[in-house]
Amino acid sequence: MQGHTQSISFDGREIRLTTGRFAPQAGGSVMVECGDTAVLVTATRSGGREGIDFLPLICDYEERLYAAGRIPGSFMRRESRPPERATLIARLIDRPMRPLFPGWMRDDLQIVATCLSLDERVPPDVLAVTGASLATLLAKIPFHGPMAAVRVGLLGDDFVLNPSYREIERSDLDLVVAGTPSGVIMVEAGANQLPEQDVIEAIDFGYEAVCELIKAQQSLLKELGIDQVIPEAKVDDDTLPKFLEKECGKGIGEVLKQFSQTKGERDEKLDAIKAEVVEKIGALKDDDAVKVVVSSNGKVLGNSYKALTKKLMREQIINEGVRVDGRKLDQVRPISAAAGVLPKRVHGSALFQRGLTQVLSCATLGTPSDAQEMDDLNPSTEKTYLHHYNFPPYSTGETKPMRSPGRREIGHGALAERALVPVLPSKESFPYVLRVVSECLSSNGSTSMGSVCGSTLALMDAGVPLKAPVSGAAMGLIKEGSEVRILTDIQGIEDFLGDMDFKVAGTEKGITALQMDMKITGLEVKTVAEAINQARPARLHILEKMLEAIEKPREVLSPHAPRLLSFRIDPELIGTVIGPGGRTIKGITERTNTKIDIEDGGIVTIASHDGAAAEEAQRIIEGLTRRVSEGEVFSGAVTRVIPIGAFVEILPGKEGMIHISQLSEARVEKVEDVVKVGDHVTVRVREIDNRGRINLTLRGVPQQDETLAPV
Repeated sequence: MQGHTQSISFDGREIRLTTGRFAPQAGGSVMVECGDTAVLVTATRSGGREGIDFLPLICDYEERLYAAGRIPGSFMRRESRPPERATLIARLIDRPMRPLFPGWMRDDLQIVATCLSLDERVPPDVLAVTGASLATLLAKIPFHGPMAAVRVGLLGDDFVLNPSYREIERSDLDLVVAGTPSGVIMVEAGANQLPEQDVIEAIDFGYEAVCELIKAQQSLLKELGIDQVIPEAKVDDDTLPKFLEKECGKGIGEVLKQFSQTKGERDEKLDAIKAEVVEKIGALKDDDAVKVVVSSNGKVLGNSYKALTKKLMREQIINEGVRVDGRKLDQVRPISAAAGVLPKRVHGSALFQRGLTQVLSCATLGTPSDAQEMDDLNPSTEKTYLHHYNFPPYSTGETKPMRSPGRREIGHGALAERALVPVLPSKESFPYVLRVVSECLSSNGSTSMGSVCGSTLALMDAGVPLKAPVSGAAMGLIKEGSEVRILTDIQGIEDFLGDMDFKVAGTEKGITALQMDMKITGLEVKTVAEAINQARPARLHILEKMLEAIEKPREVLSPHAPRLLSFRIDPELIGTVIGPGGRTIKGITERTNTKIDIEDGGIVTIASHDGAAAEEAQRIIEGLTRRVSEGEVFSGAVTRVIPIGAFVEILPGKEGMIHISQLSEARVEKVEDVVKVGDHVTVRVREIDNRGRINLTLRGVPQQDETLAPV
């Protein structure tokens, strides 16, 4: 079981592709390794399905915690439902793979990537994407590949190829670029407000490395004697398409040019034209070629009608430069925005609408204990900013069962989250855990970017001091031969019938997130650059409209939001605050009616709806953790009296004892002869013993309370 290995090096980092050793019954399998990270990727094909009009492709990414030497934390102590990051990596595999299969393929395809070993210096996601391409080629599945992916970081002024987890944390850019010999096919990026030109150069840098990985795959296939199966263009019977173009092409074209109509009116007219064609076909003779074709496949009419609509819409854009709603290619739909649309029980809310796309975003301020614990292979163990996206069926005027979030909802939420993370305040200045939920109330293209815009406003309405507001726009593309048209702010029909969905989010200063998906086999980097540059004026226009709703973050939080105080103590004194069995911290929370979180680094966060109570808890903790020196003088109340002395609270939560011999210069027979519980006394620290106990004295210390016995 030796297998065959092909290696390629990037900046001293070697990627190894091993075939013929693992999973022999899979259609194709490859082990992709870099450092100690190893990902097994398989591709399997089964028989075609009858009566479907889509490609039944399943891409799965499986995490095994043994890969990092860990046991799962669930009750069952085994992996179950994929964590969110695993779902996002599965989408990362699917998005560049899906457009490379021929449009006529209806076979069941499944790509499974399993992370078997994790080196914390090497993220497995881009290895899985590249492995998916090679496994598909080895399975001899018709495929417009090879395809490969790399990650690009930016440290200082230098681009870094496939950076480690730690380098990603320090980087101003986290970019994944996937490509084919035809060009770039997918981009996924988060950035720290980088200028457009820097991002474009990073994409170009990454694509050069992608080409090297493509060559490595081609070389490996050649060494193995495997010929790539090039998809053949399927020649369909053009009887029905010609009939439809003759009978209803003019009518569809006229509907597409009625720019003042709504989406619903346009859909209604197109459905009416289709119904008329159905009647005409029904009136044909039973042996008519058109009727025979339609009868042989119930879905062929709908597909052909859809294809004709797509063709006419694209011709209108290419030839006339006009879109179905009458906009110019670089024009944004009408925008409206409002902040604070819900009662302040919701800490922050906003409603953002662009055209017929409408998103309601709601922000919640939580305490540090609300952070999400991550039980997956990623080194980071918690999330303090959560962005969730919901897409109910009524948003498109449909009905269907509502289940748990699907891959699309998870992906859109993650994109909006990535767009906003770079502008969030630091934990030290704003210690809240933040959650934003974007409810898509109406969808007609680019709800993910609507989520970015609405969520920016909701966070500002909640009083979150963002470094800068973020807006986003979705760019589209129509490519016919050498003719290319880039569309700004695409709506649903342009997304569905176009060749690209390119989402760009950022601030006035620069880009914070990118996500590009293609329906063709690749684009030149210069075309990608044009789309990025064309998005900037659109983003700034949208941002201007957003700021009309709320210019800056509110200075006062919702009265129903928790009040947090955050400060740092000596980590060595955390145990003092917690106390034996947690008794000390429990006593503080009960006394002040607050919620207290202490991090390992010594950051204490106090949450309360009563600011005075939070300040009292802070005074107590600061008193417990303040280091007392011999000779210091304090005033405090006597809290306890015992036969050998009295205890005085010299600082909130911190006590010292006055031995009976230190109550007076004269001999004292009974402690109560000098002090009793509740008396306020001024004491001096006599000594701190080797067990940390504070010993006090009254001797020689002037007293303000004249009722005390003379000392």
